[in-house]
Amino acid sequence: MDYRAPELLIAGRWRPGRGSHRLVVTNPATEAHLGELSAANQDDLHEALAAADAGFAAWRQRPARERADILERGVTRMLQRLETIATWLTLEQGKTLAESRQEVQIAAEMIKWYAEEARRVHGRLVPSRLPGATMEVRKYPVGPVLALSPWNYPVILTARKIGGALAAGCSVIVKAAEETPAAVAAMVDCLQADLPPGALQLVYGNPAEISETLIASPVIRKVSFTGSVGVGRTLARQCAEGFKRTTLELGGHAPVIVWADADLDRFVPMLVGHKFRNAGQACLAPTRFLVHRAIEAEFSDRFIAAASTLKVGDGMAAATQMGPMISAQRKSAMAPLVADAVAQGADLACGGVLAGPGHFHAPTVLRHVPAHARIMMEEPFGPLAPITAFDTLDQALGVANANPYGLAAYVFTDSRRVAQALTDGLQVGAIALNSVAVATPEAPFGGVKDSGVGSESGVEGMASFLETRTVHAAA
Repeated sequence: MDYRAPELLIAGRWRPGRGSHRLVVTNPATEAHLGELSAANQDDLHEALAAADAGFAAWRQRPARERADILERGVTRMLQRLETIATWLTLEQGKTLAESRQEVQIAAEMIKWYAEEARRVHGRLVPSRLPGATMEVRKYPVGPVLALSPWNYPVILTARKIGGALAAGCSVIVKAAEETPAAVAAMVDCLQADLPPGALQLVYGNPAEISETLIASPVIRKVSFTGSVGVGRTLARQCAEGFKRTTLELGGHAPVIVWADADLDRFVPMLVGHKFRNAGQACLAPTRFLVHRAIEAEFSDRFIAAASTLKVGDGMAAATQMGPMISAQRKSAMAPLVADAVAQGADLACGGVLAGPGHFHAPTVLRHVPAHARIMMEEPFGPLAPITAFDTLDQALGVANANPYGLAAYVFTDSRRVAQALTDGLQVGAIALNSVAVATPEAPFGGVKDSGVGSESGVEGMASFLETRTVHAAA
């Protein structure tokens, strides 16, 4: 299947960017050149802003049922093109084709849920203090939205943003990751076919220039970003100048707490699969394995054995269970974390850098990792799994809450008392108890502390694209 790097979508038309810079897209498994796309320049961005303003004026007038029907037709087109979108995603991002197919399916489900929710947005009546008067609380779309999405789950994470925004009646300018442009563009093309020009647009180019230019415009009324903590802080400062609403889903360093009564036959395969999915490049990935000392040895042996058998290779190969990392830079970031852990007394049980073309790194497990090792405090965003033992609930919670992240956590126990204590004590936005499911379309997902502000998905995610207006009418 031929890969095609996309153009920009501005004011309802696909066209090349006017910027002089060409962005190269490469396959992380082979390092082969896939294609090039032209960057947006300032003229492109200002045209997109004008179109977003006009698109919002048109789209917000459509009845909720009509908006829902239009989005659902876009979802149907997405599913019809599933194989193409998934293939392009694997070629440019590296994850296995099975993972890519699942990502497109979940993204479609996400947008469908938001489309259905558009029909259920409502305000309320409040008793007035004045005789014969009425007081209504109404909901209106917040305005044009800037959606900034990353490369690790580009289709799902873009769908979360544009699904809610469009369902609420907002227009959207998407700035997706330059590493993974074609899969997102294919999804956007499916969704924009029946929309007014400017209701949904897509640009690529210099990330800092694009975000700074668009956020500075009074046209943009909300920014939704998924990415690093550092960039999130910068965007928050920029948004503060114009009092723009923000949703920031930032880094994670999810603790996994395995109590002494956990069913290892059931949970170890589940955790190995979830940890090394997408080569560990997920903000919600389990990354710190805190295991009760009574079962630490058995858990570690089983986890290491399962991780060691994973087949690493090109995501397009049917036998591959874990693909490459996105870039040489991400791959090289693993070695210092491993070296520091070993220097602090940890044991390297399996894994390491793999030689040859492609950005491959084997599933890597570290045992007896001390709490002060860098990998316990810094998000690895890769296929590294540190394991350490604990003795008490308080000790487990102390280690789990010791770093500034607070996105997701995983708890495994059959004890109701232990589960209650851990779910109450963990400082995170989402917890999976005896499972690895922390993000679904119908439930909110977002972090606390340095992991972000606000939620996506669920009615909370929909509410972030709506503003509240009180109308008090005297008799």
